Amino acid sequence: MADVTAVTVTYNGLPWIERCLESLRGIETIVVDHGSTDGTLELVRERFPEARVIEQGNVGYGGGLNAGFRVSSARYYLPINSDAWVVGDAVEQMVAFADERPDVAVVCPRLRNTDGTLQRSVRGFPTPWRVATEYFFLRKLAPRSSALNSYYAGGFDHDEARQIEWAMGPCFLVRREAADAVGLFDESFFMFWEETDWLYRFHRAGWKTWFLPGAEVVHVGGATHGGRMFGENVKALVGFFEKHHGSREAARVRRLLRSALTVRGVIFPGERGRMYREAARSLR
Repeated sequence: MADVTAVTVTYNGLPWIERCLESLRGIETIVVDHGSTDGTLELVRERFPEARVIEQGNVGYGGGLNAGFRVSSARYYLPINSDAWVVGDAVEQMVAFADERPDVAVVCPRLRNTDGTLQRSVRGFPTPWRVATEYFFLRKLAPRSSALNSYYAGGFDHDEARQIEWAMGPCFLVRREAADAVGLFDESFFMFWEETDWLYRFHRAGWKTWFLPGAEVVHVGGATHGGRMFGENVKALVGFFEKHHGSREAARVRRLLRSALTVRGVIFPGERGRMYREAARSLR
């Protein structure tokens, strides 16, 4: 498909990268590798000689995708995690949908877990209240409520096409024209919240983001970092508020997160509690 360039970033991408690239046959594909030592590059070059490989130092996930975007001439970008793969004609469906709606910057597919169950991906942009409902577990009180669970789009069953604020980003389609207008990924977000920042910039510039359930992508989830970087995640969230809402709002969210994570560190035993306590300390 000449209209689309798929870009995936790898850092020791086995065993999932083969499944990812197999699903992209017929689409121009760029693999940006950040120093794999597990045989990822050897597999890519042997099994997928048509894929273009870019080797560079690790500049973060967004920086890796940007390297691929910059050498593409396609009308659409398809950033995709190395632990995700498209199902059937999902890419063609997203392109057809975007072609009919010139004000749409991003089309997000429905995500599936490897066992076929739904992986909830639609989100609301972070606000202090939404952060509180997440980190103080308030959303557990009414998971289908828009008041207590708007961050996770409570009540939305991921079963209809609709305009959304943003969606978790293991794979989505991006209109090149829109990316040219707002810029590529902000590389100061090394890992986590980079797609939120990008889709928020599209939103503020007047572009739309849509969820398209007929297009499906399987996502392993956590395979690229194994959940080991929780502290980096919360610090990047504070960085999002600093960038878009200023220092005062960022300080407010930092205090909120520290309080919530300190409480979690007391409540939860073992490794999970230690993770929360370390994340709270990292916010000091």
